[in-house]
Amino acid sequence: MTRALIPLAPGCEELEAVTLIDLLRRAGIEVVTAGLAPGAVTASRGTVLVPDTTLAAVADQTFDLIVLPGGLPGADHLAADPLLGDLLRRQQASEGLTAAICAAPKVLAAAGLLAGRSATCYPGTLDVAAYPDVHLLAEAVVTDGPIVTSRGPGTAMDFALALIERLEGRARRDEVEAKLLRPCA
Repeated sequence: MTRALIPLAPGCEELEAVTLIDLLRRAGIEVVTAGLAPGAVTASRGTVLVPDTTLAAVADQTFDLIVLPGGLPGADHLAADPLLGDLLRRQQASEGLTAAICAAPKVLAAAGLLAGRSATCYPGTLDVAAYPDVHLLAEAVVTDGPIVTSRGPGTAMDFALALIERLEGRARRDEVEAKLLRPCA
């Protein structure tokens, strides 16, 4: 079974976190949510999320995807966590899929994963002066090799569906999306 890790930090964007958890699970992907510390996580709008485990408890496990919800100060907490940085670099070295939305692409940049790549993020959250080798785009979802990034809460569903397609194929994505009854553009 395909496995995805979603680290949850205090101040994460709950719309992004819950959308990712929900849609990936609808696709039959085993989703493990992991707090940076034991206990519940209060998200940016006050929603309380209860992670399945801690990051330390799953640090030696293998995941097909590590995906970071954004939000502030959640993304700052993720960027400051050395264990997460190590896990992200290990994921890249094993050519596993890594993804981040909203403010969280700055976590990937801080870990050195966006050098020479195209990405997107919430406007203004990634300091282009500090990361001149990152090619920032204003698209909803950007895929560059094993890295997928997205803009923010309004793109969370498109982001999750893109990850499903990458992991499980277009037919599975279409099956999940059809049951959501999304309006046609």
